[in-house]
Amino acid sequence: EHHNHCDAILLRSHKLQVAEIGNATCAIARAGAGINNIPLAECSNRGIVVFNTPGANANSVKELVICAMLLSSRKLQESLQWLSGNEDLHEIEAGKKLFAGPELLGKTLGIIGLGAVGSLVANAAEALGMRVIGYDPFLSVQNALRLPRAIQLLEQMNELLKQSDYVSLHLPLSPKTTRLLSDFEAVKTGARLINFARAELVDEEAVAAALMNGQLSYYVSDFPSCHFASVPGAICFPHLGASTPEAEENCAVMACEQLADFLLHGNIRNSVNYPNCELERTREHRLTFAHKNIPNMLGQISSGLAKQQLNIQELSNRHREAFAYTIVDVDAAPSGATLAELRSI
Repeated sequence: EHHNHCDAILLRSHKLQVAEIGNATCAIARAGAGINNIPLAECSNRGIVVFNTPGANANSVKELVICAMLLSSRKLQESLQWLSGNEDLHEIEAGKKLFAGPELLGKTLGIIGLGAVGSLVANAAEALGMRVIGYDPFLSVQNALRLPRAIQLLEQMNELLKQSDYVSLHLPLSPKTTRLLSDFEAVKTGARLINFARAELVDEEAVAAALMNGQLSYYVSDFPSCHFASVPGAICFPHLGASTPEAEENCAVMACEQLADFLLHGNIRNSVNYPNCELERTREHRLTFAHKNIPNMLGQISSGLAKQQLNIQELSNRHREAFAYTIVDVDAAPSGATLAELRSI
């Protein structure tokens, strides 16, 4: 019952049910990037702004991606398993040749998705002496500015796959990216595939087949799967990408700051269902509107305010697909009649 009185909900991995979202709730913040534990469509239709924290755990994921490339190159996991319980020093010295593997220096890393994590991986790989190429048809100006100058951006994903000794995935999951990698004929023979984004970005059966036939030499994933239980070359972690105290704190702080800015000032930053919309607070009285992206909404809001003798001082309006958001600063406190007039729109 206490959920009915919450203005906002802050969560990490709890799977939120619709029944837990009370009538007073106007915002939900996920301390992390993925939002598959939140009923997004229901929230959007009810005008509830859903936030996530992109980039807050980017460094922890980046470090694990570099670790994954080294694990898949130097056969560290296999060597440790072989060494376990073996006390014959002569056999150990003689057997080390079984675990020879290539250096990262001079190899080509292909990064698919150049957002917060992908850009950090690109810079780290360049610092290690790798050639870095990238593919991201939705690359933003902000993310482009984070990339190393030497990176080569390709227009076709298959061209990246043909050239890459290592391929690292850093994409959000969507209907367009689900099973994005399901055909491995274009992949450079013996390439290593790293997936610390989402399990569903690849067709796991196809990945297992590519490992068995040698098209891929390794697949390192942060998502354990029964498809790889006995497949040589598959290394799966139990979703450790953001499992550092620094990342967990960064995500929590960022989520709280975004919620506070929304509840106190109506500003939206890093929403996954409503547009980013911010207006510097210079006035005392502010109204915010979450609404459908349809004609004449601003006209109706303006008319409703004028009918109640309120003057608009500042206004910001943004839209995102079917939904829109408007911030309006007015010159006096709105009365109950004014709010009723606006709610009737």
